[in-house]
Amino acid sequence: MHGSLYIVPTPIGNLGDITLRALEVLKSVTLVLAEDTRTSGNLLKHYDISTPLRSYHMHNEHRILNQLVARIKAGETMALVSDAGTPGISDPGFLLIRECIQEGIEVNCLPGATALIPALVNSGFPTDRFVFEGFLPLKKGRQTRLQVLSEESRTLVFYESPHKLLRTLSQFVEFFGEDRQISVSRELTKMYEETLRGTATEILAHFESNPPKGELVLVVEGRK
Repeated sequence: MHGSLYIVPTPIGNLGDITLRALEVLKSVTLVLAEDTRTSGNLLKHYDISTPLRSYHMHNEHRILNQLVARIKAGETMALVSDAGTPGISDPGFLLIRECIQEGIEVNCLPGATALIPALVNSGFPTDRFVFEGFLPLKKGRQTRLQVLSEESRTLVFYESPHKLLRTLSQFVEFFGEDRQISVSRELTKMYEETLRGTATEILAHFESNPPKGELVLVVEGRK
């Protein structure tokens, strides 16, 4: 009899944001696959969960994929978590989920924390239709992608790291225009959470004077 795979979102900052169902699943499965066992270990310890952990991340997912699928097919039930948020959304998970589906294994994705939705809603931009871009390409295809997105009328959502933010904002000014409205949410659900709103030029000037820290979600108003 096949086991199953659970995709379990974890808090993006505030540990209180985990769901009761997520805790039940993490307690009941055979194994928890974690992007970083230290980070997930702290979460499990906080909630007094003793389920074994195993590393599953971008550097080993191809190598151990078949092994994990074989174990699930043999009857084990596993939960996949990332460091924060929902696995598969700019985090490892897609390969394992796809392989399990192809092998006829039941996959259950729990609802829960993800950074893009709070940032999108809090931006004040239209939320009925939006485009989630995640992280822009680092080099190849980056400018081409920005050129295409400059014509997009739907709200745009991006993830970015602090040390690349100024480059990205400068390119937003270049490709989207100086007056395009932008919202930047930082450290969502944490003590120093903040959301800054303004034109591309204003947001760039702010972070040039105030070096950014923490995880960032950038929301850009669509072209009018």
